[in-house]
This record gives sequence, structure tokens and C-alpha cells, in this order.
Amino acid sequence: MPKNNGLAKRSEKGLLTPDNCVVALIDHQPQMLFGVSNFDRQSIINNTVALAKAARVFSLPVVLSTVTSKSFSGNLWPQIKAVFPDQVPIERTSMDAWDDKNFVAAIEKSGRKKIVLAGLWTETCVALPTVQAIHDNYEVYVVEDCCGDVSQLAHDNAMKRVIQAGAKPVTALSVMLEWQRDWAETDTYDAVMDIVKTHCGAYGIGVEYAYTMVHGLPATQFAAYVVPQAPAKQK
Repeated sequence: MPKNNGLAKRSEKGLLTPDNCVVALIDHQPQMLFGVSNFDRQSIINNTVALAKAARVFSLPVVLSTVTSKSFSGNLWPQIKAVFPDQVPIERTSMDAWDDKNFVAAIEKSGRKKIVLAGLWTETCVALPTVQAIHDNYEVYVVEDCCGDVSQLAHDNAMKRVIQAGAKPVTALSVMLEWQRDWAETDTYDAVMDIVKTHCGAYGIGVEYAYTMVHGLPATQFAAYVVPQAPAKQK
């Protein structure tokens, strides 16, 4: 099959592929997460990191953006920074990332017309750029389990709004599996399974069980935990 970035080309026909979309992660910052009440906040972190890792596995262009990080919202979560250690987020003052010329330029630079988008909060930092990107002839896929809002009503209304505008709701896992598509694609199989076992709860435990108890493979070895040491006291 033809190759793209070393990966076998997936059929498109309306689906997401590693070579037809760009990932945008907007305002995954401490202060924004503090305000989320409609969804388990630890799950949002977990799901967003899973999506970020999947984007790395499939070599997708990724746009990171933060809002008023120094005066209000705080830095990009360190868990995401660890996935993209050399990437500097695009800093904004606008709630709507589509109002920021640097953000839009980064999306345009990817050359892709499908945006896989997640952020906090759903009603502003997700809904506003989604509606405007669709107006500008982009397809937007909102990764709902990587988003959150100040109330269930606010989140639900935002999702209704973006769906009515033409956005497609997806999850971090569904996007990753859509990119993988075929378990025979061994160049990404092991990396995808690593994400599944680390971030996908019972699915990951089920994979581990099948590997070890059904197929007789060695157990997964995670890095040994090292207890952080307090700095030595000054005498």
C-alpha cells in the first residue's frame, strides 16, 4: 500500500486518517480544569493525554494553545507538555482561538481541512472556534471526553450547538482506533496497545489479560516507581 510518513495509507471515504487531519488542544490549563463540574476531571486529563500520545504515534500535526497563562489560567498541563516537550503553545488573550491569527495560521500551515479539536471549556474555547472553523469550510471533530464545562447544562448546550453547526462528536479512543483502523498495521500496533493499557481502563486490563493468560505472552513491564527524594537540608 502507498505510504505516508512511514505509515500505510488508510482508506478515507469520510473517515479520519493520519494524513487528513490536524489535532488542536485548546486551554488544557489548571484554572480551566478547576471550573469543570460536568465530568470527572481526572478522566479529562487521562483522555487528553491518550489523545496527545496517539497524535504522536500517528505523526499528526498538533496545535497547542493556551489563554492568559501568566495572569489567570496557568501553564499547559505538564502531562501534555511531556508528550510534546519541544513544542511551545500558542498564547492567546482571546477566548475564541479562531480570533487569534497565530492559531489560525498554524491550522492552515498543516494543509489539512479536518480538525480534531478538544479544549476547556466546551461552551467557549471549544464551541466558538468550532463554529467559525466550520464557517471557513473546515470539518471539525470535537473530542467530547477531552472537554468539560462549568455545568452539565453548559456542556450539553455547547455540544448541541456544535453538532447543529456540523461538527462530529467523537472520543479519544474512537479517534485513535479510527487512525489505526487495521490491527495488521504493525508499525503502530504496539504503540496503540501501550496507550490502551495505560489509559483505557478495563479495555486495557482486558488486553493485558488476553496477552498473558490466553496467548501466554510476558506481562507488561511498566517503569518501576521511584519515590521522589526531598532535597538535602542546608546545614
